[in-house]
Amino acid sequence: MKKFVAALLAASLCILPAQATVAGTPDVNAGSALLMEKETGEILYEMNSHDRMEPASVTKIMTLLLVMEAIDGGTLSKEDTVQVSARAASMGGSQVYLKEGEQMTVHDLLKAVAVASGNDAAVALAEHLAGSENAFVERMNQRAQELGMTDTTFLNCTGLPAPGHLTSAHDIALMSRELILNHPSIREYTTIWMDSLRDGAFQLSNTNRLVRFYDGCTGLKTGFTAAAGYCMSATAERDGMELIAVVMKSTTRDIRNETAKSMLDFGFANYTVLDVKPQQALSPVEVILGEQEFVQPVLAGGGRILVEKAQVNGVETSVTLTTDVEAPVAQGQKLGEMTVTVDGQVRQTIDIVSAQAVERLTVPGIFKGFLDRFFMAK
Repeated sequence: MKKFVAALLAASLCILPAQATVAGTPDVNAGSALLMEKETGEILYEMNSHDRMEPASVTKIMTLLLVMEAIDGGTLSKEDTVQVSARAASMGGSQVYLKEGEQMTVHDLLKAVAVASGNDAAVALAEHLAGSENAFVERMNQRAQELGMTDTTFLNCTGLPAPGHLTSAHDIALMSRELILNHPSIREYTTIWMDSLRDGAFQLSNTNRLVRFYDGCTGLKTGFTAAAGYCMSATAERDGMELIAVVMKSTTRDIRNETAKSMLDFGFANYTVLDVKPQQALSPVEVILGEQEFVQPVLAGGGRILVEKAQVNGVETSVTLTTDVEAPVAQGQKLGEMTVTVDGQVRQTIDIVSAQAVERLTVPGIFKGFLDRFFMAK
């Protein structure tokens, strides 16, 4: 009997998903999944991440991105009033029951999309911004190409079922990152748990339960159709690090949520983002024939890296810096490099650049400088 039980246990282990048998990996129950760190864009976990699948309402992340780009770019205001078309009002599925001719601000429509996943609100915003949903979808696909979303074809701005409307966990992570990295004010909407429209007459409740029940959750978007299954792009931040967990084609809402939580827990438990800097202050670089004698070198970019927590004490930096440079010197001109190693392995190379521009001395300037030095020597 004991031999039979042991054989049965061994057989059951063989049919479990591969990731479940590897220590320290998240418990994933989905068709595909991916975990990404926002700042660096590094992938911490992935499974079938380039498989093309229906995204359902997770599509609306791109809709929100284009709207936020218009707002932050100054071509659209949250206070602008949108008049609802007959077509927008006719959208089925998740909706906030907009009426033809009804007027609502961009601010309230953003709430309707981000919190209640309103298909009618998404189409109203798309039509207002681009003139028609079709024109807006063209912008969606163009933006997807710009972001490197090679697995994606959008056919609408809502995620309602349409043959050929497909994307991947990898591409969802890319557009999610673009949204939360460059338009952080979207949190004003994606972190809402409960709110209302129409002066309190219509109640909103977030379709993303992690907003209420997961520590540090910052959004982002859920989705479901019978064909797509339960999908999600979940974002959360702890200790200055924000993660993006994408789940596609889970069988139930609870399994989807637990899978996202497991990936986020895995990321927060094992990784951190560190500031890296030279071991000592960077000395000014001499400028030959420049209107200024020296230029200050600085790191290009933020100087932050993602590392496993177990490797924090193994992070080291080394600097290679020129001693002089001939004018003219452009602002941002490369003067050297800082190499970051983790446990002796090169992880990243960060350029060291000029903090300001320095013009070349003219002939009169060279003569004046010579006289100044001559008289100072006396």
